[in-house]
Amino acid sequence: MDPSALAARTGRVRERMAELEVDVLLLSLGADLPWLTGYQAMPLERLTMLVLPVDGEATLVVPRLEAPRVEPHPERFGILAWEESEDPVAFVADLAGRRPQRIGISDRTWATFVLRLQDALPGCWWLPSSLVTAPIRAVKDPAEIDALRRAAAAADRVATQLVGGDIPLVGRTEAEVSRDIGDRLLAEGHQRVNFAIVGSGPNSASPHHDAGPRVIGRDEAVVCDFGGTLDGYCSDITRTVFTGRPPIEFRTLYDVLEEAQAMAVAAATVGTRCQDVDLVARAHIHDAGFGAHFVHRTGHGIGLEEHEDPYIAGGNTVPLAAGHAFSIEPGIYVPGRFGARIEDIVVATDGGPDPLNRVPHGLALVEA
Repeated sequence: MDPSALAARTGRVRERMAELEVDVLLLSLGADLPWLTGYQAMPLERLTMLVLPVDGEATLVVPRLEAPRVEPHPERFGILAWEESEDPVAFVADLAGRRPQRIGISDRTWATFVLRLQDALPGCWWLPSSLVTAPIRAVKDPAEIDALRRAAAAADRVATQLVGGDIPLVGRTEAEVSRDIGDRLLAEGHQRVNFAIVGSGPNSASPHHDAGPRVIGRDEAVVCDFGGTLDGYCSDITRTVFTGRPPIEFRTLYDVLEEAQAMAVAAATVGTRCQDVDLVARAHIHDAGFGAHFVHRTGHGIGLEEHEDPYIAGGNTVPLAAGHAFSIEPGIYVPGRFGARIEDIVVATDGGPDPLNRVPHGLALVEA
């Protein structure tokens, strides 16, 4: 990872810490740590934590056995490798400064460490580190957008196989198809599969259906939502196909959904509030009579994590900024019958919305 980029990120974080009067950040599990240091902590019972004061030297507290995995950047942070017989919480408390102050701690830090740190640092005010880091991380730099573009292109190659009928569906279980999609993501360059949702027939009406033993049949909807991690950044795409001839009710539903998704993408311009992009999709679906069947937000941010800021949802008044990357994924779900979802990753730019996924959105009829 480019050391100058990491240094620039740390500088922006410290500026925001000063604005919010946060004295120190304690960053453990989650994406903030690798975003600032290039080091991805394993989710162990052993504490790893970056102690980042608003000014002064930062220190990465890490288990001795994990220290060889850390790429040193002595100009930006020191490394304190603790032994199995030592107490890392005491080290963190000493580095943080044992005095009343405002401390931001990683949203995903294990509760056992949060509670011990609160005992070790009495009189402090605690807040989630995301109040500091999330708005900064949400605006992707050119290198991050290029990484997201590569991940999206790899996922597109799998989605193209899906809509082209090259992934067998009929007669296979959802779980088999899910594994197949995951294997194809890896073959296209992803280092990790994050999820591969496959919902068929009535299961297509469950947005986060857990692919199981149901055998996919003919003449039914199949929703496939999948993504992984490629060079640290995530992909996420959804396409819905139909294994045969769809009934008129489903085709009508799908036409409305396709229009709503395109309208929301077009609305995702710099300066538009996230909730207003959500409303564009929601209003169109509502006006067509399917409002009760759109049961989730229109989208989520994406980057080092599958879900991060900005969230394209009602109540989020944050305006889109150039560099924001997010999904646009409305869905319509009729319980017990069928459902559909269309999802692309989009980047807001000064020249307009830039969809990273290019797979056609029309309803694919597959015989596979």
